[in-house]
Amino acid sequence: MSFLQQLQTKRTALKATTTIVTTASGKRFIETSASTSTPLQILEEQSYGFVVDTKPDTVPACILNDFLYLGSQDAVNCDNINAYKLTHILSVGIETPHLANEQVQTKFLPCLDLPETPLNAIAIPTANAFINEVRRGAGRVLIHCNAGVSRAASIVIAYLILELRMTFDDAYGLVKSKRPCIQPNVGFIKQLKKLSIAE
Repeated sequence: MSFLQQLQTKRTALKATTTIVTTASGKRFIETSASTSTPLQILEEQSYGFVVDTKPDTVPACILNDFLYLGSQDAVNCDNINAYKLTHILSVGIETPHLANEQVQTKFLPCLDLPETPLNAIAIPTANAFINEVRRGAGRVLIHCNAGVSRAASIVIAYLILELRMTFDDAYGLVKSKRPCIQPNVGFIKQLKKLSIAE
């Protein structure tokens, strides 16, 4: 019996499974291991196209010497502004949450968390200029996105590569050591590696 025949025989013994699939647009359907690529049943209920994290993530990570901080949108609050003496907030992909403290300068940077989003077109140059302005003024900046995992982390890694001349591995390693939950999407990782090679 050939190896292919052995695999085909084993396949018939596998237990059937069903999976609820949620697309990026929030549509949900049930798929079975026995079905083709056509959904078995489309579910009426809509949901977010991502996993909703219900645990607050309020503590920003200090990436560089009490100057550059990384966090989620939960970290944008008056308590953190006072505790970390933040002077600037860069919001990547989501509007800055309303703050009672008007002494903090904020900037919104449009950016979708999609692999095909070109970071170097607008996001990285705009972010680096903003961060450098903060650094020259001896300020402190918090960079955040929704979860502080992909978009904001990518902006921080790009800053380390382009402005501090770190390799991708060193920049990624530093940010990961300070905020272990980071996970830039696969497209962002490819773009960041190219930045490192170009440097």
